[in-house]
Amino acid sequence: MTAADPGAWRRLDRRMLLIHPIQEIPRALPALLAAFVAGNGSGQGLIWSAAALAITLAFAFSRWFTTRYRLTEDRAEVSSGLFRRRVRAVSRDRIRTVDVTARAMHRLLGLARVEIGTGRSDREEGGGVRLDGLTAAEAATLREELLHRRPQAHAVPSDADADAQTPLDAPAEPPEIELARLDSAWVRYAPFTLSGVVSVGVVIGFAFNILNEAGFDLEDWGPARDLADSLGHAPVVLVAVALAALALVAVVIASTVGYALSFWDFRLTRHPGGTLHVSRGLITTRATTIEERRLHGAEISEPLLLRMVAGARLIAIATGLRVGRGAERGGSLLVPPAPRGEVQRVAAEVIGTAEPLTCPLVAHGPRARARRYTRALAGWALLAAALAIGHWAIGGPWWLPVLALVLLPIAPLLAADRYRNLGHAVSGGRLVAAGGSLIRRRSAVAAEGIIGWNVERSFFQRRAGLATLTATTAAGEQHYDVQDVEIGEALRVAEQLLPGLTEPFLERPS
Repeated sequence: MTAADPGAWRRLDRRMLLIHPIQEIPRALPALLAAFVAGNGSGQGLIWSAAALAITLAFAFSRWFTTRYRLTEDRAEVSSGLFRRRVRAVSRDRIRTVDVTARAMHRLLGLARVEIGTGRSDREEGGGVRLDGLTAAEAATLREELLHRRPQAHAVPSDADADAQTPLDAPAEPPEIELARLDSAWVRYAPFTLSGVVSVGVVIGFAFNILNEAGFDLEDWGPARDLADSLGHAPVVLVAVALAALALVAVVIASTVGYALSFWDFRLTRHPGGTLHVSRGLITTRATTIEERRLHGAEISEPLLLRMVAGARLIAIATGLRVGRGAERGGSLLVPPAPRGEVQRVAAEVIGTAEPLTCPLVAHGPRARARRYTRALAGWALLAAALAIGHWAIGGPWWLPVLALVLLPIAPLLAADRYRNLGHAVSGGRLVAAGGSLIRRRSAVAAEGIIGWNVERSFFQRRAGLATLTATTAAGEQHYDVQDVEIGEALRVAEQLLPGLTEPFLERPS
């Protein structure tokens, strides 16, 4: 906002008139195609398509004309909508994060999209406001104004004190502190993130959909037919190995490219105003600013493949971040897949101590171990039985139940790994909860970020004297579980972190 008119409504940059149609036309393709098909019945397919396209463009242009925003002393407001007017306001003392994103078209035009996050989860509508179409300079200024709390200028001394006091220059603002920067060697962890598998699957599915819509049959295409004939005469084992190798190469390439696009020029810095700043991206750049007073902990996440090469990633436990969309897509990712030692170092810098990340964990005992083995073996046995019954009843593939029995030894290995990763601790005023196998996690949540406890006991847990202690918080996933812990230990942990809250449930000597 300008100093002359601090509370006036403002529009987005006019260059968004070029971007809105590009955003809306792909979304309207099904409607445009339907209009073309419907018009062909009367021989006016092009006219109907042109009318549908004109309506789409008009709707796209209306987004700029009907969207306004303003920033007042106590709130940020966005007004939008053509047929249904909507005003969304966020109190400035509720602002937790400011996320600045610039996609390829935005960058070409010097624009950016600003998302102002509150303490509400993204899964709840109305969790924040979005300004899609500020200049890059306006976006940076807005982020500084909302989150970087700078001290006010010193007051000018009065005439009576002028002789007794000499005005001092304001102290120089300390520079930002760099906590982490992308190392080109980290790219070696990209193939172990499974993002390439998803990318290859999406590309293949999209290609097949396009070919199907175009009425193109691969069996009628000469090169594809010749390749199919050659594979048909080759040994099955050789074909399987060749296809697996081809798929592996495609996944490695897709993962590496995706990693570079997402985390190019990654930097994590701490600013003097009490904020963390994460910036990354090659084609689409993204900058997320997090108030440290809203940061209630950190989580070290180690997916199975990444763990096999001693890698990990760091996720912030803070209010207002988009964890519901995934750690790497949302603003909660503080360090991308990187060496585990580096992730631990940065986590200690972020939360101010390394103790919760390295302290020994309290084991959950033989009854928790027995539940891991029972659940793993029973689940696998039920799967094998269901496949066998299906084969007997409807004549499904015979090799499926056989394969389930052959792979049965995986179940106890999985159970052993799950128990080995299970544990908890109270360290440095934080709840440390660890668990998982396919994705091993170690979360450190500050006591001041915990707003309540849930103690759940299933029928089988009650018989084993165990419970699941859940720390409820407004940050991160909004709940962090200590699974299959003895009920007395669960209550003691809760009492140690939040004294008095669970006192009525603790046993007292008579």
